[in-house]
Amino acid sequence: MASKSKRRTKHRGNAAGMVETRGRTGRKPTDGDRKPQGRVARMDRFNKPPSWRSAFNRALIASAVFVVAAILVLGQNPIAGVAFGIFLILFYTPLTFYTDTFFYRRRQAKLEGQGRR
Repeated sequence: MASKSKRRTKHRGNAAGMVETRGRTGRKPTDGDRKPQGRVARMDRFNKPPSWRSAFNRALIASAVFVVAAILVLGQNPIAGVAFGIFLILFYTPLTFYTDTFFYRRRQAKLEGQGRR
């Protein structure tokens, strides 16, 4: 009786120990399938205006790192560390938002000066 499992292609290693795999064998990817490449994706990300949500997320991560470091490394009281973490969230959120806004406006002015956008 024949096996019902699909036959698999083998990935054989060469003498240096590197495994060589076959490339893509299906259809060629269309423009819609491809992800934007490095610099283009980065510029698209920088061309988005800053948001309060992204500033809050960044402040949340920074304060969480600080709280963990304060409690574990500095040996602070956990309640005091969490209270200071809440203060840091309230302080870092507008700070990061307005910093991002400054750099966004500067970048947009530079792009308009070059005649691109």
